Amino acid sequence: MSAPSTSVGTKARKAFSKSGSPQTAGVTANGATASTLSSHYHSKIHEVLGIARGRARVQLGGPRGGVFEFAVGDVVVLPAGTGHQKLSGSDDLVVIGAYPPEGTYNLCRGDNPAEHDKALTTIPRVPLPDSDPVLGKNGPLPKLWRSGTSAIG
Repeated sequence: MSAPSTSVGTKARKAFSKSGSPQTAGVTANGATASTLSSHYHSKIHEVLGIARGRARVQLGGPRGGVFEFAVGDVVVLPAGTGHQKLSGSDDLVVIGAYPPEGTYNLCRGDNPAEHDKALTTIPRVPLPDSDPVLGKNGPLPKLWRSGTSAIG
C-alpha cells in the first residue's frame, strides 16, 4: 500500500479547518486505525469522519447497528456514544478524522460494564459543537442538533 497523497490529506484537512471546528485532524490510510479492529465509541467527544479517497464499508451504531457504504466526499458526523467500526475498505482508502474543540478525546470498546455505566452519564454532558464541521458557523448541523432533528441523506 502506498502512503496517502499529501495533497489529498491537505485538501481534506483544509475543508474541516475552514469550518473552524476541528480540534485535531488526522489522515488515516486503510487499515491503520483502531476503528478497523473492533467496534468502539467516544463517550466524551463527538467525531467527524470524511472520506478523502477510496471506499469503506462501516458499521454505525455498534455490533447491531446498520452497515453503510462511504465513498470520496462522504462525511459522517458521529455524536458521542455512537459505536463505529470499519468493516472493509479499498486499498487506496484515506479517512480524515476530526473532533470539535469542545470535549475530551477518549476511546471506549463497550466490553467493560463499569466503563459503559460511566459513559451513560458522560455522553449526555458532551457539549454540542458551535459549528458545522464542513460548512462552519452557518452550516445546518448545530441548529438541527439542538432541535433534535435528524439529517440523514
